[in-house]
Amino acid sequence: MLKITMFSAADSVKGQGVGSVYMELVRLLKTRESDQISLQINQYGRSDISHYHTVNFPFYLSTFMPGRGRKIGFVHFLPETLEGSLKLPKIAKAIFYRYVIAFYKRMDQLVVVNPSFIPKLEAYGISKDKITYIPNFVSAEMFHPASDDQKMTLREQYHYPKKFTILGSGQVQVRKGVFDFIELAKRHPEMQFIWTGGFSFGRITDGYEKLKQVVDNPPANLSFPGIIDRDKLVDYYNMADLFLLPSYNELFPMSVLEAFSTHTPVLLRDLDLYHAIIKGDYAAAKDVDEMDQIISDLSSDPMALTALKQKAKQAADYYSEERLAKIWLQFYTEQARRG
Repeated sequence: MLKITMFSAADSVKGQGVGSVYMELVRLLKTRESDQISLQINQYGRSDISHYHTVNFPFYLSTFMPGRGRKIGFVHFLPETLEGSLKLPKIAKAIFYRYVIAFYKRMDQLVVVNPSFIPKLEAYGISKDKITYIPNFVSAEMFHPASDDQKMTLREQYHYPKKFTILGSGQVQVRKGVFDFIELAKRHPEMQFIWTGGFSFGRITDGYEKLKQVVDNPPANLSFPGIIDRDKLVDYYNMADLFLLPSYNELFPMSVLEAFSTHTPVLLRDLDLYHAIIKGDYAAAKDVDEMDQIISDLSSDPMALTALKQKAKQAADYYSEERLAKIWLQFYTEQARRG
């Protein structure tokens, strides 16, 4: 039996995708591979594999300890993907960015959730042979579609009107395109807009002051319910007619997979990094004006919305738990042999 230790502090900050990825993987291994894998969390006993999900300094120091086995690093972000997320002094930012790359270079193998990040890691001097692509996934048991009647019941339960409803999800920050989401809500007072998520990192969030003003005093048709527990988050996807994520930069957002899993049609900013993983599964817009046009078209064309819903279902089938469980077990087994 493989002995694997997960190192993570991702669940210490609510409302961030890194924590969702970590919790999903731990749950997957415990429920589907418990006969193959012995799993422990943040323990320093001897392991075949040490899998690092976050770059905390004590974890970095642990990589120099004996008995760590094969060291696996999960690349949830690169320095450039943090731009527009956190507001740090220039010196602190430079030091942190160098530290992140040093952490990655301490690993025997890195896992990326998007193949578009492989050449970017190579540019930092990390060999392509040390990088493996494994996509994210979500629990189909937790994120599942609801019937039309159930959707209406949920809207009544959460006190939302019977309007075309658009959901966004993620940390409230500039990088996520929240200002465009707000602008679209202003352009469409006849629709309901909801953004789940909050300021996970408080005042150091980029654009905090301006965003906080809108969150505290939103337009009448825009709701910010805050950070929602994952067992309730499924209700928000099922209340939505359309999921919209106008982010400027991502890796492989869990929110998109959650939307797919509930068979909710998806509209995204047309980023190159999506092309390698979910091209064809969503509607794409280059800017807020194109988003505006697509929203107007979809809200008045049930057939187009149904076709997009079918694409979401197909994507959910592809990124299934069963398939990813096999991929992770094979990966860990091969890594242990190399250790």
